Amino acid sequence: MKNKSTEYTVREACDLLSYLVSVIGTTRTNAKRWLQHRLVSVNGVVVSQFDTALKTGDKIDVRSGQGAVELRHPKLRLVYEDEHLIVVEKRNGLLSVPSTAGSSETTAYSILRAYVKKQNQRNGVFVVHRLDRETSGLLVFAKTVELQHYMREYWREIVTRRTYVAVAEGRWEKKQGQIRSWFTEDKRNAMVYSSPVDDGGDLAITNYEVLKETAAVSSAFAAKGGLSLVELHLETGRTNQIRVHLASAGHPVAGDRKYGHGNDPVLAQALQQKKNDRLCLHARVLEFIHPVTEQKLHFETPVPKSFLSMLSDM
Repeated sequence: MKNKSTEYTVREACDLLSYLVSVIGTTRTNAKRWLQHRLVSVNGVVVSQFDTALKTGDKIDVRSGQGAVELRHPKLRLVYEDEHLIVVEKRNGLLSVPSTAGSSETTAYSILRAYVKKQNQRNGVFVVHRLDRETSGLLVFAKTVELQHYMREYWREIVTRRTYVAVAEGRWEKKQGQIRSWFTEDKRNAMVYSSPVDDGGDLAITNYEVLKETAAVSSAFAAKGGLSLVELHLETGRTNQIRVHLASAGHPVAGDRKYGHGNDPVLAQALQQKKNDRLCLHARVLEFIHPVTEQKLHFETPVPKSFLSMLSDM
């Protein structure tokens, strides 16, 4: 396989690792791998030291080829990686983990497992939290089972911000507020039910703010009172929490076939016309304290363009 080469010019003095990560935009792990496989040269000389000093005007050459292992998949984008964990952005339609033991279906987990195994057969990835198949957005995986257990046990303590955006049916009377209820899951039909009073279920708390709304995206949605783009901050992390809370508030997530009106043929057609036949829920922001370095990590993705398109006039 022939290597391709890309050249960069240094505009400000720094060390080589910082340049590869901050300017070229790769992860620290990938940058170190490039250096290990001698894919980086400075002013025509191959270098392998990550702390090589760079000065303004230096020419950096990065070769791509068999030595560099990168994550490339249409439904999963690498956002961050270090020696301890991986953060990715998942597209809708991709499961986080297999739904049944022994399943051969492609999942975020299976894609990442294959990716780390290419780096070293002894490597592994371990699920910290999940997103529904039809929900897109940010996910974090641990690289050791010990770190997985720690992050799961102290998830509420280490996560400092977890924000979603959704396109919801209808226009909200209160543009900002909190939904608080108790959840009970029926294992027989895999449905979660919400009670406004403590019935012995699990407390679920969601804070919301309406960012934008329209009354005339289409005649179908106008009949439901229009659409709203809503930002949601989770204080708890219950199964299907946002979908259940928005449905209980009378504003189900657009395209929700489980808790909303996603099976309504008129609304389904309206979604298809907007080229957005999906559950309109996206995990946009994830911020947490790194369990090893204790640094605060902040990751943010844009609101999906298809969501914004739905809020524009037909």
